[in-house]
Amino acid sequence: MFLSVTGLDGNGDEGREAGRRTRALRIAGLALAGALVLGLGTAGWAYWHLNDNITGVDIDNALGDNRPPRPLSMPSPSAPALPGEALNILVLGSDSRSGRENQRLGGGDSAGARSDTAMVVHLDAGRTSATVVSIPRDTLVTRPSCPRPAGGSTAVAHHSMFNSAYALGGPVCAVKTVESMTNVRMDHYLEIDFSGFAKLVDALGGVTVTTDEDIADEDSHLRLKAGTHHLDGTQALALARTRHGIGDGSDLGRIGLQQKLVKALLEQIAAQDLLTDPAKLYRVADAVTAGLTTDTGLDSLSELTRFGQSLRGLSASSVTTVTMPVVRAPSDPNRVVAEQPEARKLWESLR
Repeated sequence: MFLSVTGLDGNGDEGREAGRRTRALRIAGLALAGALVLGLGTAGWAYWHLNDNITGVDIDNALGDNRPPRPLSMPSPSAPALPGEALNILVLGSDSRSGRENQRLGGGDSAGARSDTAMVVHLDAGRTSATVVSIPRDTLVTRPSCPRPAGGSTAVAHHSMFNSAYALGGPVCAVKTVESMTNVRMDHYLEIDFSGFAKLVDALGGVTVTTDEDIADEDSHLRLKAGTHHLDGTQALALARTRHGIGDGSDLGRIGLQQKLVKALLEQIAAQDLLTDPAKLYRVADAVTAGLTTDTGLDSLSELTRFGQSLRGLSASSVTTVTMPVVRAPSDPNRVVAEQPEARKLWESLR
């Protein structure tokens, strides 16, 4: 009996132990399932948040068919597959007044916004080289008739400041004005505001640039000695806006600084393996999308991701920066006009 009872007690211990193991496994399984659900939920929220950051503008629908033609691409059947066709992208930096952060960074306290920076980025079909053409905002142009968001159209205006197109009709009028003056089709549109640019630089850990002369600009509040500097987002934005503290104080000097920044940012991005640091990748993605406005061809995270993947073969050394050739405007020494035929030849090279 004793042995029998002992045997029964032993089986009871084993049963209880097995029960405890089963409960432990069940709890571990539930915890793992909970972690997976939480992870998927967090990933889903992050995707939604980044996607929701982006503002899209239907430029194609607004402008219709009265635009420069898209280039006809006829690759050889034996040619290797390329990331895509050649693209021309209008990139604007706007001094938007919306939000306290933009106002703090120099957007001002009045309504509206202007295109503080304008660049046409031409990507070759292989995405291994690019040309960035800066358009001085002080350029006098013929601003075409543009559709108004509320209906109707603006009148054609001669001898108008280039950046008045954005102030008057937003992205749609900015694109139409660039296409009118260049006869080059803009395949995409990207715009980032003051706050978005500063946050992007900070998310990347700052940016290193070298200045050739001392800078002291009362308007941008930037003071730098000539030399190499590592700038945070606010300082980099101030550098991009500086004009009165360098050269002759014109927009051409500021464009030179902006082109330095473009190269420096490309080098900073290339130096970081963001895919191995998900937290930093999210911060950069959040900064990029937070102040971003695009055409409807790039207004989702999936579309931006595919576009970014097509640029993996593009390095800072393969990016050429130039300024649209200009001369002083006969009607106003403080303004410039396109220098012909040089400007026309430059735009023809990008078609």
